[in-house]
Amino acid sequence: MLDQLARNRVATLLAILAGLFLVIGIASPDYLSATTFSLILSSSLVLLLVSIGTMVVILTRNIDVSTGSILGLSAAVLGLSLDAGVALPVAIVLCIATGVLAGAFNGFLVAILGIPSIVATLGTLGLFRGLMLVLTGGKWIEDLPQGLKLLAADLGFGFSVAGLCVLAVAVAAWGFLTFTRFGRYFYAVGDNQAAAHHLGVPVRLVQFLSFVVAGACAALAGLVFAAQIGFIPNQAGNGIELKAIAVNVLGGVSLLGGTGSVVGVFAAVIFITSIDSALVFLKIPAYWNDFIAGALLLSVLLLDGRIRMVIDRRIRARRYAVPERHPVHAQSSAQSSAQSSAQSSAQSLAQSGVDMVAEARP
Repeated sequence: MLDQLARNRVATLLAILAGLFLVIGIASPDYLSATTFSLILSSSLVLLLVSIGTMVVILTRNIDVSTGSILGLSAAVLGLSLDAGVALPVAIVLCIATGVLAGAFNGFLVAILGIPSIVATLGTLGLFRGLMLVLTGGKWIEDLPQGLKLLAADLGFGFSVAGLCVLAVAVAAWGFLTFTRFGRYFYAVGDNQAAAHHLGVPVRLVQFLSFVVAGACAALAGLVFAAQIGFIPNQAGNGIELKAIAVNVLGGVSLLGGTGSVVGVFAAVIFITSIDSALVFLKIPAYWNDFIAGALLLSVLLLDGRIRMVIDRRIRARRYAVPERHPVHAQSSAQSSAQSSAQSSAQSLAQSGVDMVAEARP
C-alpha cells in the first residue's frame, strides 16, 4: 500500500488532506460539515480555472506567468461593458474573447516568434496589467448588475451556476487530455518535442493552443471572480499565477513537461483552499495566512519527496537482491558438494595409483 501511495501523487495528496481534515476537525468540530465543504468548493473555483489553464501550458514544457493579469484584464472588460449598458451575455462573450486574444498573443510570441515562454509572459504580465489600469483609470468597478451576481448564487448543496460551469470545464479538460488523440499531443510535445515533430505532431500549433486555453481559463476565472464578490478591484488576479504554478507542482505536474493530470490539480486546489479555510476556523490572524500556507506546502512537498526516495530505494533493493536459500536446502547443497568433491578426489587418487602401477611394470 505504501508503494502505491508513493507512485501516485494524487493518492498521497488525498491521504494528507484526509489527515489535515481530521486534525482540524478535532481542534474545531464545526469544521467537518457540509457547509464547510461547500465553502471550500466555492472558494476554489477561481484558482481551479487558472490552474487548469496553467497545467495545459506546463504540459508542453512552457510556463505562463501572465494568467493573473489576463484574469484582471478580462474582468475589467466585463465590468466596463456592463457599466456601458451592454447585455450580460454579450459582456460575457467580450470577457472570454479578451482572454482568448491575450492567450493568442502569448502563443504567438512563444510558438511563432520563438521567444522563451518565461520571458514572453513576464513581459505580457506587465502589459496586460497596465492595459487594465489604463482602461479603468486605476479605479475599482463597482455596482455590477444583479444578473451577474446570480451566477454565483447558491442553488443548494453549495453549488451555483458558476460552480457547475467550472466543474464542467474541469471534466471536459480531463476527458480531452486523457481520451482524445489531440489531447495526448500536449503530453507528447512536452515529453520530447523533436520526437513529436518527427511523428507528425503539429508542435507549434499545440504550443499556441496551450496559451489560448490558458487565456480562456483565466478569462472564465475573471468572470467567476466578479460574480462572487460583486465588484472588480484594480488588483484583481494579482499573484494568482504563482499560486497556480505551486498548485500544479503539488498536484504532480512536472515543470519539465509531459506529466500531469487534471485530477491531481483538482486535489491540490482543494488542499490549498482547505488550508485557507482552516485558518479561519482556527481563528488565526489573517496576516499569518501566507506564511502558514507556504510552510505547509513546502512541508508536504518535502515529505512526499522523502517518502518517494525511501520507497524507490526499497524497490531497487528488492529488485537486485540475491534470493536467500532455505537453511535445509543450503545444508543439503553443502553436503552434496562435499560428497562430490570427495568422490572426485577418490577417483583422482585411484587413477593416479593405476598410472603408477602401469609405469612400474617392466
